[in-house]
Amino acid sequence: MYPTPHSLRTPEKVAFAASDGSVAITYRALEEHSNQTAHLLRSMGLTRGDGIALLLDNDPHFLVIAWAAQRSGLYYTPISTFFQSDEVSYILSNSDAKVLFTKSTLLGRLKMSLPADLKVIDLDTDQPDHWANLIQQQPITPIADECEGAEMIYSSGTTGQPKGIRFDIKGLPMGTVSPLIEKRIQLHQLDETCRYLSTAPLYHSAPLRYNLLVSRLGGTSYIMPKFDAQMALELIESKRITHSQWVPTMFVRMLALPSEQRRQFDLSSHRFAIHAAAPCPQDVKRAMIEWWGDIIHEYYSGTESNGSTAIDTAQWLAHPGSVGRAFHGEIKVLDDAFNELPPGETGQIYFANGNTFAYHKDLEKTAKAYSPQGWSSLGDIGYVDAQGYLYLKDRKSFMIISGGVNIYPQEIEDVLINHSAVIDVAVFGVPNEEFGEEVKAVVELHPDARAGDALADELMRYCRDCLSHIKCPRSIDFTEALPRHPTGKLYKSALKAKYWPGSQLIAH
Repeated sequence: MYPTPHSLRTPEKVAFAASDGSVAITYRALEEHSNQTAHLLRSMGLTRGDGIALLLDNDPHFLVIAWAAQRSGLYYTPISTFFQSDEVSYILSNSDAKVLFTKSTLLGRLKMSLPADLKVIDLDTDQPDHWANLIQQQPITPIADECEGAEMIYSSGTTGQPKGIRFDIKGLPMGTVSPLIEKRIQLHQLDETCRYLSTAPLYHSAPLRYNLLVSRLGGTSYIMPKFDAQMALELIESKRITHSQWVPTMFVRMLALPSEQRRQFDLSSHRFAIHAAAPCPQDVKRAMIEWWGDIIHEYYSGTESNGSTAIDTAQWLAHPGSVGRAFHGEIKVLDDAFNELPPGETGQIYFANGNTFAYHKDLEKTAKAYSPQGWSSLGDIGYVDAQGYLYLKDRKSFMIISGGVNIYPQEIEDVLINHSAVIDVAVFGVPNEEFGEEVKAVVELHPDARAGDALADELMRYCRDCLSHIKCPRSIDFTEALPRHPTGKLYKSALKAKYWPGSQLIAH
């Protein structure tokens, strides 16, 4: 399972294409250019276990370079184009990257000094040291010591400095994939007929991994430069998309389109609409199922790949709100003393017998991710029911403690997002002299809604009609746009910092 056999059988088939038609990379070109880049990296002194970094937008050539590193036994670290200079500098230093693939237009925005020993390869075509020029004289055949490398992805820093997740490179032959990858292929029925719509940034773990997986199997990926709700629907119709991947905020954006507009598209080719990255509000998911049918598939996992659950449409309708049962690893729910809790009781979620991982150069954070039993956690809170279905409550770091009561923001956000005026919402704790914390909501409104005290009061009443009053916001602020990562993750620390004077909250 890797591109070489497909380059021999179907050389002119498109592996990766920009959804706007600006770039189309065939399997022949993928094979030749990734081999040439692998030779270039070897000529620059990189050997198995070394690393490169990619600071790139959703240019399909991103994936060619990722394949060059993958087939060279290297680590490759994608960096978010939304990161600022300090964050980029931290990742370049922490990852030990020896080569940075980027575009001068992206790098120029940061106005930062690069490490003196870091080599930079430019993908802007008007530069003399352009990547295509550098590889031109390199062989198109594989390097002699070809073996599987690994991505080394950094968390997006929603609760602190980004953490680099590193897996061992073992020098395995090309085409070797992990048991988790084999399970995902079976779970989502992926093969050479797959026509995959990639809606999110390639520097995020899920799009990067799924696009590379599609090309391992000989399918075709269509990569959106950035997400647009109507354009995504147009692409499903025009490209006859079979598989796609989403985050819940994308569902909200598509559902916000006028009904007659979103129902005009032929989506009959669409067989698997996969979503993850954040819990999906139940009403949002029901609306998507009513619209798209039984093709909605959800999974819960993390960049760490320590464990994973999955749930299809029928299972979700029988267990609404669940993110599924484990198909990789075993779910363990523990209390603060690391005692295992029975079904129905809420605690921190761990996985046993999944993948092990380490946070690069951070023994303390790595140790905190593991229980004394050796089980690993992403820091999420939830419970399992008697049938083993997992339900997420929230991140442990986002939990509000008000008067000794634990309040999970996700539950409140799931209520407020259903109000017709709300298009996005964040809930968190702010200081309260009597109770320690109180509940605050910050809301991004639908373009037709008008911010003001009257709407804030209406939203708070709406919340009280659905939830215990102690869980409901004591105040609501409005914002033009929440600080949300394109992958759907919300930078709550950036919001909370404004309400906690003199706090040590890190605003990423």
